[in-house]
Amino acid sequence: MAIAKAERLMNLALCLMNTRRPLSKKELRESIEAYREAWQHSSEEAFNRMFERDKDDLRELGLVIDVDENALDGELGYLARADRNRLPEIALDAEEAAALTLAARVWQQAKMSGAASGALQKLRAAGVPFTETEGRPALEPRIPAREAAFEPLLTAARDRRPVTFEYRKAGAAAAQQRSVEPWALECWRGHWYLAGWDRDREDARVFRLGRITGKVRARSGAFLGAVPEHVDVRATVAKFAGEGATATAVVRVRRGAGFPLRTKALGTRRIDDSWDELDIPFGNGLGADLAEFGPDVLVVGPEELRADVVDRLRAVAGAGAASAGAAGTAGVDRIETEDVRA
Repeated sequence: MAIAKAERLMNLALCLMNTRRPLSKKELRESIEAYREAWQHSSEEAFNRMFERDKDDLRELGLVIDVDENALDGELGYLARADRNRLPEIALDAEEAAALTLAARVWQQAKMSGAASGALQKLRAAGVPFTETEGRPALEPRIPAREAAFEPLLTAARDRRPVTFEYRKAGAAAAQQRSVEPWALECWRGHWYLAGWDRDREDARVFRLGRITGKVRARSGAFLGAVPEHVDVRATVAKFAGEGATATAVVRVRRGAGFPLRTKALGTRRIDDSWDELDIPFGNGLGADLAEFGPDVLVVGPEELRADVVDRLRAVAGAGAASAGAAGTAGVDRIETEDVRA
């Protein structure tokens, strides 16, 4: 079936590219055997569906198909003009070709690996001198894209389509619906992030894909805001992660816990057999990160960070109280006790 479709698409492309005037659907049906059989053995509707799908597939492959509404006494005419379907000569030096080959290999674990391989094949067919090395290198870069939200967000960003999704912020007890105009995706330290315009908050925001719950749903309509010429997702995420921060927070971390925090520590001191004290760069978003460690992390200072972490823990405990009754109150008391202890 795949071979039959490929042959049908090739025949349609040849008909559209080797005619000096627009051809009607009837003329194309009479010229291509597969269309004629679909019309004779099925129906006019079956032929129309097949033709529309094939036309869309050719356009997806890059063929420019013009539609002339007045060429055939009111009937639509179709034509692929040679001057609009001729690519300019592609010239890449060895370094550029090597970079494209490396980029294609990077995407091997993502769903667009087929598109990357297809792009290289087209460039080879155009005469670009790609050089293949024998075997694979011992170390090869990979970009994993395992989050279910990755593919629909990448498509939405490419097509400039707004989306909605459920998002659970760090330290939050429940997810909230967000309406976003996606700008760009970027991988930073093993995690994928989306930058875009949050319509509800009327501000640019960054979202970690691993915190998106449920399905990403594309919405109709165009973007309401302008897309920046350059979107530096990594710099924004680094800022919220405390990278380059000038302030320092002092936190106590339970022995055998908080290893991600320990890697950021500027200094470490042993308090007793159970606790270590760490100096950590203090930037936006640190409170959310600390809240994720729960009772294994106690904030010593600054005061604004202590208050932020306590508020987040109380919010989580309050959500538990709504479903567990008195257990939630016990959780708040425990949080307050640990806060005083810090």
